[in-house]
Amino acid sequence: MERDGANKSLWQVTEAYMPANKPKVDQEFDVIIIGAGITGLTTALQLQLAGKKCLVLESHTIGFGTTGRTTAHLNTFFDTLYSAVISDFGKENAQLLANAAAESLALIQNNIREHSIECDYSKRDGFIFSKDEEQNKELDEMVTSSESLGVAVEYVEDLPFSGTYLKVSKFPNQAQFNPARYINGLAKEFEAIGGVILEEHMVTDTCSEKTGVVVGCANKSFKALKAVYCTHTPPGVNLLHFRCARYRSYAMAVTLKGDYPRALCYDMEDRFHYYRTQEVDGQPYLIAGGEDHKTGHEENTEQCFRSLKSHVRSLFDIVSIAHKWSSQYYEPADGLPYIGELPGGGEHIYVATGFSGNGMIYGTLSAIILPDLFTTGTRVYKDLFNPKRVKPVAGFTNFIKENADVVASFLKGKFDVEKIEGLAAIAPGEAKVIKEAGHRLAIYKDHKHELHVLNATCTHVKCTAGWNNSEKSWDCPCHGAKYSPDGEVLTGPASINLEVLYNLESSLIKLI
Repeated sequence: MERDGANKSLWQVTEAYMPANKPKVDQEFDVIIIGAGITGLTTALQLQLAGKKCLVLESHTIGFGTTGRTTAHLNTFFDTLYSAVISDFGKENAQLLANAAAESLALIQNNIREHSIECDYSKRDGFIFSKDEEQNKELDEMVTSSESLGVAVEYVEDLPFSGTYLKVSKFPNQAQFNPARYINGLAKEFEAIGGVILEEHMVTDTCSEKTGVVVGCANKSFKALKAVYCTHTPPGVNLLHFRCARYRSYAMAVTLKGDYPRALCYDMEDRFHYYRTQEVDGQPYLIAGGEDHKTGHEENTEQCFRSLKSHVRSLFDIVSIAHKWSSQYYEPADGLPYIGELPGGGEHIYVATGFSGNGMIYGTLSAIILPDLFTTGTRVYKDLFNPKRVKPVAGFTNFIKENADVVASFLKGKFDVEKIEGLAAIAPGEAKVIKEAGHRLAIYKDHKHELHVLNATCTHVKCTAGWNNSEKSWDCPCHGAKYSPDGEVLTGPASINLEVLYNLESSLIKLI
């Protein structure tokens, strides 16, 4: 299985699923699903089971995006605490959110059982622990609000591994699985009942018409009654790009001396960490994650891995680091995801995004909400997760903070990029952005000492992409677009590659 970065996740040892079904000439569909991760494939399967004719379009391959690099925690709680949801949206809506978590977990279990998906699914208790008085207060709020909504939780004396803590809470009956094997199972069942998956088909535009939607790819188009973007963010410029902040999280799979904790564990640090154990082909691994930061705002991403490694070594006796990788997630302004009609997209185009660090649950929830919206237009969760909602009290502060940062990145890219006097100092496998002769150049030197020279301007809204030295990619700090070293789009919302600059200024040619 491939993914959108140079590092290899634990899940990439899974053999890729190869779609077999092909669309008929001029075939029209009920629903076109854009993106073949857990959100797109779960939604596609639920719709196909309901009798809809569905097409999944994937710009690369199944699991190429976040699903292929998640740490796959399945929880009854979320990154946005229930106490915050009660405060901002009311207790009734917080209860809906708690119900949504339970319903999503039940759908995952049902899919595994009904479709005989071998994905190493198992239930685990979840432990959250505090280390100081401020964290104690937050943990108390988390426990109290969860209890008020009927979410099972209790205080316990010990963690399932040795560590320093003041308080520990336990959420029983959480779960985990191998996400690559799970989505491969979804894809297999979807095709078995007539669904169509087309890989290497990047969607460049969607046009809402009176009776449906036309979805365009590079050299062809497809028609359907409805279309849904299950790609985090749709291409083009949309309101949701300003309501979702882009973050990266880091993970590694390590082998240990001694016992592996058979639980899901989380600390409450400002850059929080999380841990669990997964067995793959008979080998157990401790999966640890954390060290989150805004996309494109960390100059040395390898340092994030070093910090994570140091943290894990302080708790566990590591034998080896088998895999390390990072993933991108989208933080919604008011704490809840956006699932429903795409703002400004017309009545036939939908979206599912803003999943924070809970993509496995929210991706599954999308497959519960969207089919009902496509058929009856109603659903108990419709208003709570409506992408067109406006919650000034809940989201205004985050909206201002995150978008002020976007503006700062935009201006920095145009007026304050560090000027590099020469290119000879760039080491093989490294890259820099320079400003020369009025151009912002993204320059990468490969291991053959060949230079790849691109226009550093992101093709989305013209911010300047920065180099991710760990994943070997160009990352946009404004809205999270991601490009390969030679400029190919890896992750939206951009749909156009970075411009390759063949004609350099003479002054640059001399420096090279």
